[in-house]
Amino acid sequence: MSEKNYDFRKRHWAYHKPGRRDEARKVKKNEILITDEWKIGCSGDKDSIALIAVKDFQDYMYTSMGVSLTLTQEPGDNVIWVDVNKKVKKGFVIEVDKKSVKVTACEDKMTFRGTIHIEDMMNLEEAPVLEIGKFVRKPLYDVKTIHSGTGLDYYPDEELLGLLHAGYTQIDLFLQGIDRNNIGYCDFNEIIERADRFGITTVFHNYIRTYVHPDDPKAQEVFDSVYGEICRRYPKIASIGLCGECLEFPSKDPNTTGKPYRESVVDGIPDTRPSPGWYPCYDYPAYIQGIERAVHKCNPNINVGYSTYNWGYAPLELRKKFLENYPENVSLSVCYEIFSQRKLEGLHTPVMDYTMSADEPGYYFTSECAEAHKHGIRITGNVNTAGIAWDFGCVPLVPAPGKILKRDLNLREAGKKWNIRNLYCTHHYGWWNSVAADLGKWSSWEGFEPDYDELLKKIAIRDYGKKAAPHILKAWKCFDEGMSYYVASNEDQYGPWRVGAAYPFIFQPNISRTMVSKEIQFPTAPHAHFGWRIVKTFYTPYENAEQTPGFLRYPAELRSLQKMLDHWNKGLAAAAKAVELADPGKKDEAKRLEALAHFIRNSTVTVMNIKKWWQLNMAMQNSTTAEEAEEYLDKIEALAYEEIENARDTIPVVEFDSRLGWEPSMEYVCDKWHLEWKIRQVTDGALREIAAYRKMLNLHKEN
Repeated sequence: MSEKNYDFRKRHWAYHKPGRRDEARKVKKNEILITDEWKIGCSGDKDSIALIAVKDFQDYMYTSMGVSLTLTQEPGDNVIWVDVNKKVKKGFVIEVDKKSVKVTACEDKMTFRGTIHIEDMMNLEEAPVLEIGKFVRKPLYDVKTIHSGTGLDYYPDEELLGLLHAGYTQIDLFLQGIDRNNIGYCDFNEIIERADRFGITTVFHNYIRTYVHPDDPKAQEVFDSVYGEICRRYPKIASIGLCGECLEFPSKDPNTTGKPYRESVVDGIPDTRPSPGWYPCYDYPAYIQGIERAVHKCNPNINVGYSTYNWGYAPLELRKKFLENYPENVSLSVCYEIFSQRKLEGLHTPVMDYTMSADEPGYYFTSECAEAHKHGIRITGNVNTAGIAWDFGCVPLVPAPGKILKRDLNLREAGKKWNIRNLYCTHHYGWWNSVAADLGKWSSWEGFEPDYDELLKKIAIRDYGKKAAPHILKAWKCFDEGMSYYVASNEDQYGPWRVGAAYPFIFQPNISRTMVSKEIQFPTAPHAHFGWRIVKTFYTPYENAEQTPGFLRYPAELRSLQKMLDHWNKGLAAAAKAVELADPGKKDEAKRLEALAHFIRNSTVTVMNIKKWWQLNMAMQNSTTAEEAEEYLDKIEALAYEEIENARDTIPVVEFDSRLGWEPSMEYVCDKWHLEWKIRQVTDGALREIAAYRKMLNLHKEN
């Protein structure tokens, strides 16, 4: 069966999955079985989150477990009773005895977390059973922030309830003006208030610019007029997030251009110094402090946060000076893996952007957190624990749970060292109800951790069936190993990794009568937040001062990617075996894992081919004879045909799963249409130019 674009939303919103119950699962001696004779109720009134939690759990039991619970207003025997008690200082407590179940929470919104946790326990057992005992659950993190998984700033109730069930507690909105995001009009208050109804808070990712220096006599007036107005318009906003690239200002720091990066040009000559958005200017703390004053003058309860993402590359001593002068009452957001120093065959290949391939936190993260903690600065981890990054820009998940879990566990330790209480779990590419969400939930309790090997086994059985589970675990392990050989360079993550097998192959010699650039605009929806603007189509190394040049890197990167491809193909074979053995009701889920792995495998082939393409194009243009150039041209042509077949081979998997090939800020970039567009681009563009160039090589023979 084929899906139409956006059909994936229906599956994404099915947070209570039908048919979770395994009828063969019998109740054990230390368990109770919840049957139709049971009831559920709460002490909350009609406007309480507790009542929403009760009704939600009632729906879960009916939809997923086939049990019909009636509502009650009184506790007693055969009753699941949900309550708020101030004696519970944090989180919630689940008490199970032979006759009743009690969920007692520290506050109203935490009651929902409690009933969802019971769902999680039952789902793993595939039965409406609960172990007798007392279960104390205290959230390790105060806030876990996420973007929508179904569209940028798109939060219908189903999305809000889904992300809450997946363990996330705060949503992110892109603020570009009062009731405006990049797409256009957006009723932010309507979203904020509906989220609040479920106990979900909201943060603004700020794009509004205030181009003023803090020394300007009218600076505070400017800050008040912008950020004060935001706080007045949106009284229930919980946080405002700031970052350098969205807040360039006329810095007086001589190490910068003092201008926006688009204007850092003198008489047509680019100023190679960083713009103020990408450098820890000495006057940046005062600028942020001005924004903080404006916000807290209006509402002292709103958190103001700042991300140093844009200058994590800077030496520690420079970052230390910035943190020594860090503004008061502002939290700090630090990225887990970006700028991690890596070496490949002795070459410098640092992590340039978000990636799940990094196991350990980078030096920027560890040093920044240690220094911030020393100064008493509140820290938010920017961590990608939702299991998606720029590794494969248009997939719902990097299916490498071993790497995701290692990150989760490293963050537990980081929390102990530096008191990290908030997590930004992913950027605008959203989330998926997946093994990553499960690991994120179960690893985020204070003083409690499950047996993770057993947890992964139960997840595999729950989602794919007992016979398929061993092959799923094998596939996951292969994908974990494969990601260790992933290449995270800018040209790849802004190119073929971002759009997969739909990435165009542009013949590099410029055969032209108009002398235009060979970069072509990747086709994306007009309303897309970023769309084509974050896809670079003319493949070439993006060099960096901390990175070995591309011509030296590519041979080693190709060898590394071949190892990744080998592991990925083994995992894909294991996933295909799981499809054969999956329970009938779980076969489609197994097919989706196989389709995801197939999509990523083909993306890897595209990345390898485009690197070879660049090498061959460069070598051909440096040939010393026409005969030598023609030999390279034969290889370039062969790669073009290989990529056509690779794109064709990707079409069936994106037709099967409409989430593949889509990302919220770009919209669709690798659906059937884009893959056919790539085939046309190579056929009608690259191959025609190759034929023309071949003729040019032989012009001398016509004389």
